Amino acid sequence: MEIVYGFGFLILFCMSALCGVVLRIRLPREHISQENMDAVRLVTGLLVTFAALVLSLQLSTTRSAFDSANRNRSLYAAQLARLDQCVRNLGPSFDETRLKLRQYTAAVIGSTWPSEPAPVFSGMPDVRHMAIRGEDPTLSGLLNEIGLALNAADPSGAALANTAHRCREDYGKMLENRWAVIEDAQAPSGGLFVGIISFWLVLVFLSFGLQIPQRRLSAIVLAIGVVSIASVMFVIVDLNMPYGGIFGIRSAAMRAALADMSR
Repeated sequence: MEIVYGFGFLILFCMSALCGVVLRIRLPREHISQENMDAVRLVTGLLVTFAALVLSLQLSTTRSAFDSANRNRSLYAAQLARLDQCVRNLGPSFDETRLKLRQYTAAVIGSTWPSEPAPVFSGMPDVRHMAIRGEDPTLSGLLNEIGLALNAADPSGAALANTAHRCREDYGKMLENRWAVIEDAQAPSGGLFVGIISFWLVLVFLSFGLQIPQRRLSAIVLAIGVVSIASVMFVIVDLNMPYGGIFGIRSAAMRAALADMSR
């Protein structure tokens, strides 16, 4: 999908520049006088300034949000592995709880990254109909069962009692970060912003095509500008979809956590 957006931006900006070139050829000579071209350059400079400022701010904001989502996912994976280690310390009586935690982690990997091979554990939920984004009732139920088992833990001995208390704290922190991950995946796409800035850039390249002389070097420079701006728009759209596209968050952290749980 993001690749389609990239090519769409490229085609859109190319067509607007070509329309400007054709318009320059077809307009009567008095319409492309020095005075008129100076006015066009003045308006174009204003549009370029605004577009450059907005693009810079949006790229910085989108990259920051993507980095935050990536950190939250890595932290979530680490918290799952830590919770598993804590439950392991409670003894063999919690092996079933640990199995559910591994089933949950494997199902999250399979549902979040459907294009990758899903881990397989006996009794894990079917991930084929789970949504990539948002909360899944099956996964929530599995987590709830883990929480109920930890809340019911009443081991004898001060050491095991302290371990059970720490496990419940780790479980609570893991749930908090889980919601942060869910919110990251549901970040707004900013379609209205993309449409508005694309309209500005169409006007910019239309005016560029109207102003450039009919020389090969000018056409090459204009083409470089089209490709550059289209690539920036592609990066903004791609980063705004953290679990898809070229720059999407990978499953390495979650798979590493699952491997640690399975030892």
